[in-house]
Amino acid sequence: MLTKYAVAGVAASALLASVAFAQGPSATTDSATTAAPAAASDTSSFKGSWRTSKLVGLNVYNDSNESLGSINDLLTDKSGDIKGVVIGVGGFLGVGEHLVAVPIDKVKFVDEPIAYTGTAGAPATGGARPGAGTTGTGTTTGAAPAATPPKKNPWYPDHAVFSATKDQLKAMPEFKYSTE
Repeated sequence: MLTKYAVAGVAASALLASVAFAQGPSATTDSATTAAPAAASDTSSFKGSWRTSKLVGLNVYNDSNESLGSINDLLTDKSGDIKGVVIGVGGFLGVGEHLVAVPIDKVKFVDEPIAYTGTAGAPATGGARPGAGTTGTGTTTGAAPAATPPKKNPWYPDHAVFSATKDQLKAMPEFKYSTE
């Protein structure tokens, strides 16, 4: 039984191979029709562009570097131009989150990371990790390693800035996705 399947497989392969060899390149093909479009092969025209898939989930801060929430969605018109940003404010892991839609021109995207000043609840830049360089007695044995800034990614910004407080965003009308 296995022999029959093996012979049938070899015969089918031979038939498919003969059809593939019969279809050689045509002598009358125009080189202009076989060339790839210029936009598809020239990726330098996209240099400096951001990936929208990386904008969703981006943290949003206000002018005082206070965390407001994160970008949940981008709203486009029918031509694909981004018109609005849906920001999720408050909640925990998406539960109890208040969605707000704001115009894209009111949101500023920033490449540089937030510069923390060492206030309570925010990590200080250049500081040591808890327990780094200490002995069991609590004294330091050497200088903490210098913090190296993360390398910027050219395909998306570090964070977004929107000029409002968390309370102002929560007071805005909630954005709901239309079913019409």
